Formats: sequence, C-alpha cells, structure tokens
Amino acid sequence: MRQRIDHALTLVLAVACGLTVANLYYSQPLLDLIAGSFGVSQGAATVVVTVTQAGYAVGLLFLLPLGDLVESRTLATRTLVATAVALLLTAVSPVFGMFLAVSVLVGITSVVAQVLVPLAADLAPPELRGRSVGRVMGGLLVGILLARTVSSLVADLLGWRAIYLISAAFMLVLAVVLSRMVPRRRPGHTAGYRSLLASMAALVREEPVLRRRALCQATMFGAFTAFWTAIAYELIDEHGFSQGQIAVFALIGAGGAIAAPLGGRFADRGHGRALSGVALLLGALTLLAAGIGHRSVVLLAVAGVLLDFAVQCHQVLSQHEVFALRADARARVNTVYMTTIFVGGAVSSAATGVVHEAYGWTGVCVFGAALPLLGLALWAHGVRAAKRAGQGTVSTILPRA
Repeated sequence: MRQRIDHALTLVLAVACGLTVANLYYSQPLLDLIAGSFGVSQGAATVVVTVTQAGYAVGLLFLLPLGDLVESRTLATRTLVATAVALLLTAVSPVFGMFLAVSVLVGITSVVAQVLVPLAADLAPPELRGRSVGRVMGGLLVGILLARTVSSLVADLLGWRAIYLISAAFMLVLAVVLSRMVPRRRPGHTAGYRSLLASMAALVREEPVLRRRALCQATMFGAFTAFWTAIAYELIDEHGFSQGQIAVFALIGAGGAIAAPLGGRFADRGHGRALSGVALLLGALTLLAAGIGHRSVVLLAVAGVLLDFAVQCHQVLSQHEVFALRADARARVNTVYMTTIFVGGAVSSAATGVVHEAYGWTGVCVFGAALPLLGLALWAHGVRAAKRAGQGTVSTILPRA
C-alpha cells in the first residue's frame, strides 16, 4: 500500500521548499556589499540576480523533468547536496567571475522546491491534495518573502558571505532529513531522458487547461514581480525609508502565506474555478489601490499582503487542477507550468524597470494591474470552454493513468 503524506512530512516538505527557494533571493539586498567586496560597479553586481534566475530557468527546463524518470527521494537529496556545494563555493569565491559562475549552479539546483511540490501532490489522497499542496506552497512563499530580510540581518551581523555558509549547512541537514522521512516513489516513465523532454511539447499541445492555468498564473506572478521590484524605490523616494526599514516592510508580505492552505481547502471542496477569477480580480484591484493611495505606507502594506494573498491563492488553485491532469507526468506538468510562470516574472521584471523610469510608481501599478486583468480574460475563456464541453467543477477531474 502506498504511503500517504502526514502532518510531519507536510511540515518537512514546506520547510524544505522555503529554504531551497530562498537561495534565489539572498543576493538581492546584498548587491552593494557584493560590489564593494569584489570591486565592481553596482550595475555589474546586479548581474548576480540575473544569472541566478537564469540558472533556475535552466534547472526548471532540464532538471525538474527528471522527477518523472528518477526516484523522487534520490533526486531531491542528491540535488540538495549539489546545492550545498554550490553555496559553499559562492561563500568562498575569491573573484567576481567565479562568484557569478557558481551563482548559476545555485539557481540550477534550487529547483528542489519544485521537485517536492509534485511529490506532495502524489502522496496526498485526491480529496486532500489541494490542502497538502497548499501547505507546502505556503512554506515556499514564506521562503521567498523572508529571504531578503534574513540575508540583510545576517549580513549586518556576520558579513554578506555568511548567509551562503548558513544555507549550505541547511541544505545538508535537509538532505539527511528527507532521506529518512520521504517514502520512495518509483516514476512510471521509463523511455529515457530525451523522450521525457520531447513529451513536454505534447503536454502543451494536448492540455488546454495546463496552458490556461500556466498563462494566468504567469500574469499574477508578473504583477507580484512588478510590485516588489519597484516598491523599494517608492518607499525610499516618497517615504524616506532606509534599507533596514525596507527589510522590515518586506516582512508584511508573509501574511499572504495563509492563502496557500485556505486555497487548498477550497480547491478540495470544488470551488477552485470560481475562486481563481476572484483572485485575479483581487490582484488587479490591489495594484490599482496601491497606485492611487501610494502616499500612505499603511495602504501600501495592506496592498502587499492582499497581493501576496491573491497570487498564492491562485497558485494553489491552479496547481490543484494541473496536477490532476496527468498522474504519471506531474513533474513534467510542473515543468511546463513553472517555466511559463518564471518567464512571465522575468519579462515583467524587465518591463517594470522601463515603466518605472518613464512613468514612476503609478505607471508600475497600472502596468501590474493590467497583467491579472489579462489573466482574468483567459480565465473567462476557460470557463466558457468548460461550459461548452459540459465539464463539472475542477474537483471532478480525475487523474489519468
């Protein structure tokens, strides 16, 4: 009989997701310190963020699909060991070129978080799948939101390299814990790695729900990226915040993590489709409110919480649906889904800089609000298509063997 996920394992998977995804964001508040340490310009230092994210994209495309070919526990633990080595090399890099190279490796191996989310979906019984995925995704969101604050505080106390050493130690501890707690799960795909990659194109062609869900969440993540990319400029220029105050402000977004388990519960009860539209609308309205009321720090803080709530809720609702499409291909489904989202965030990040330069914070908020409105149009098209096809609610979609 297949082992089911329990509360202890859910907590471990949530913590593991949070700690691994945080590796992508530690460098963002440390760029000034990194530039000074290596004697490079601030502009050159920002490349660290770019190459880390590029590495993550490579990992999503070429490492994550292995979850359908390689035993999950083995893949996760070995990748965590590789992450620890990459983080250690990052901490001791003597020159900037080496630091950039190993930052790519950090990004590639940090996809462990996305290996564990489909694993949680596979271990959970169908009637509790949304709740389990929601809890694990809550840990991932907390990791994203707290990474910048934690790295800033550690840098103040121990220097900027310390966070990489600490994270390397955590990766090794996680590898040991997961090796003891995660049950073995043999994947069903046996045809080889090349056919595994080729089959992802077939998934995109054959699964319109996957396409729509991925594109809708890409618009939500794009709005999230626009807000958090430009908010520091607004807080400094309009409200005179220091870097320490900005770090504290970033903590408020962690309140949105409660959306993950709530979204999972509603998805399990069959309300995922309707709530997805509500989440998209909430994301758009929140950004418009942040643009109109930007002179109030309180309103900006509330906007940050509500936006994170909407993004995370829509994420869990979407994953609940896409993970039900192909039980034998959840890693590949997640690869298509997460890569689409990542591309949306990257495009939004690049566009946000241009928009902010030309139109300021108000322009960023209008741009950010337009993205989930586009997602809302895609959602409405999906609802109409489902009605024409005579489909029931999301929760009635059964996994295909």
